[in-house]
Amino acid sequence: VFSALDKDVDAEDLFQLLLKLCGTNYPVSIAFIVLSWPLMNLSTAVYHAFSSLCYFTPLLGAMITDSWLGKFKTIIYLSIVYVIGHVVKSVGAIPDVGDSTLHIVLSMLGLVLIAFGTGGIQPCVAAFGGDQFDEENVKESTKFFSIFYMSINAGSVLPTIVTPILRGDVKCFGGDCYALAFGVPAALMIVALVVFISGSGLYKKCPPEGNVLVRVCKCIGFAIRNRWRNSKKSPKKSHWLDWAEEKYPKRLIQEIKMVFRVLVLYIPLPMFWALFDQQGSRWTLQCHLVGVCFCVVKMLNALLILVFILIFDMGIHPLIGLCQIKLTPLRKMAAGMILAALAFCAATVVEINVIKTVVEPSPAKESLLQVYNLMDADVTVQFPGHTVFSDPLTPNEDPSGYTSLPLTGESQLYTVTVIHNGAEYQCELAFTERTAYSLFRHTAQPGDTVCKLVKDHITKSETGAAYLRFINTHTENIHITVGTDEFYAAANYGISQNISVPRGEYNGVVCKTNSNQYHIDLGLLDFSAFYTVILSKQRSNNHEEKMEDIQANNIHITWQIPQYVFLTAGEVMFSITGLEFSYSQVPASMKSVLQAGWLMTVAFGNVNVLIVAEGLGWTSSSFLVAVSIIFSIMAYFYTYVDPDQLDKTFREGTDDEKVESSDSKKNQTVSLTDMPKQTKM
Repeated sequence: VFSALDKDVDAEDLFQLLLKLCGTNYPVSIAFIVLSWPLMNLSTAVYHAFSSLCYFTPLLGAMITDSWLGKFKTIIYLSIVYVIGHVVKSVGAIPDVGDSTLHIVLSMLGLVLIAFGTGGIQPCVAAFGGDQFDEENVKESTKFFSIFYMSINAGSVLPTIVTPILRGDVKCFGGDCYALAFGVPAALMIVALVVFISGSGLYKKCPPEGNVLVRVCKCIGFAIRNRWRNSKKSPKKSHWLDWAEEKYPKRLIQEIKMVFRVLVLYIPLPMFWALFDQQGSRWTLQCHLVGVCFCVVKMLNALLILVFILIFDMGIHPLIGLCQIKLTPLRKMAAGMILAALAFCAATVVEINVIKTVVEPSPAKESLLQVYNLMDADVTVQFPGHTVFSDPLTPNEDPSGYTSLPLTGESQLYTVTVIHNGAEYQCELAFTERTAYSLFRHTAQPGDTVCKLVKDHITKSETGAAYLRFINTHTENIHITVGTDEFYAAANYGISQNISVPRGEYNGVVCKTNSNQYHIDLGLLDFSAFYTVILSKQRSNNHEEKMEDIQANNIHITWQIPQYVFLTAGEVMFSITGLEFSYSQVPASMKSVLQAGWLMTVAFGNVNVLIVAEGLGWTSSSFLVAVSIIFSIMAYFYTYVDPDQLDKTFREGTDDEKVESSDSKKNQTVSLTDMPKQTKM
């Protein structure tokens, strides 16, 4: 300030100088914009249930901005819609308000309002922030998008921690306080809105340009129709949009060309987002506690974004610059795709190890079978026409796992031969396709063998609970108490119900018969494992034989950290740069439209998630590499332009005139080739 006074600057220039943040080239208005945005990410319901709608509605927000309200008023009015949505959602979560039908209606209405509010604001906030910078502050405006993205993720850390606490630990209306969990984001959004409005006098507010999207569509439609009608009569045009010159101004045509050149680059991007969204779906299913893992992952992702933005902006990017390597926006985006591909490689390694603990259901015309030998000597089990159990089974041996048993149709009756101590016994057993069974072989009376076929439950618990059942070899019925769960097993090889119990150590488990009571030690019942416990009458100490039918989830959650590190690094390189690129490559009148176009790639990615993600499975890494190669080839042929030059070129003339260029050449038609260009890709 004192330096400015010494140079005798005028009052207006001094005021502009005072409106910079701490002596930098960042306008003070940026602080109000950045502070207002993170709090809008508090609603996990928007992210889960309406993610696609939230990314389609930016197109509507762009239309409202350009046609009627401008960015500033659009942010304010749609923020109010957002708040109303949360209020409606909170009211719908109050049990005393109406019946279940009204609750559903209010909840759905609230979510729709939230989706329209947050989706309509998204293309405006980033573009409005970029508008605050002067033309000469290119470096600062570029870094703004990193700060903007950082603020979003800093804001998302708080709800990840607080919202589950408000919902579960705070009680209201006789249960979990869902109303408070939705009400607090509404209150915080009001605070954010007040902060944003309080900076109103500091903002640069560009007036609405009219219904740009409608004009663009009409211009494109006219160009297509005109080309179709006159393509054989008139000489060829250098670009198909030039056929609209008869009716529409040259400036609009040039702007649409700029938008189209960027939108063409966006064609492969939905495939990136379709795979990227697996971090919130398939990746969390790798974890034994899906809900807990989702919260941990979201918080880890937000924290890693904050760290990586600082690392890239303050370390890696300057270091690459010192190496005389030009890191253009499109090169950053391609690098982000490669990092995301590495994330899927790491996820594949984890998935391979997770699959080892999972029993896949049998397909059509097949059953799954495991055999328990509860007899006093080795047993050989023979299925006619098959060698599924060719090796002898030792007494009380833990089964090696389920074996696929082929069937001739939906069901089949097998005559099974059992060889025990040289004697052969036969059992007729009925199997149904897509079903898992356990076959227990035991002696009912001396010289007699019994086959007992039991259907098994093989789907692991998403809460991490273990499944447990007991086989009672005693001559009395037994009641077993495991924690708070009660099991009953009838006498003479009765099998209890298969019940899930929380993971934990179970020592001193009480077993009661009509004549006796004793304790057994089950030890650790691990995450999502399946156990069969044989209560043996042959052991004097009444010790149990615990067998693990299905392995526990023994892959620690920390093994997922590398894939999230790679994916977050790729997100920082790809998403932030995409925002910056979308803003920088079109003139002011098209910025909101192209920001909406960028967000639409996320929407289409969400639509394609089920098709692409489920269809590709864990070949996602190679698919993403292929997408990145396609994008890199397209980016190589892209030539950067300076949209501000278009404004300067048309500033002195009307849209329908031929204008004078910066080097005083007259009667020269403006085109993209006349504008300053940077390097390819």
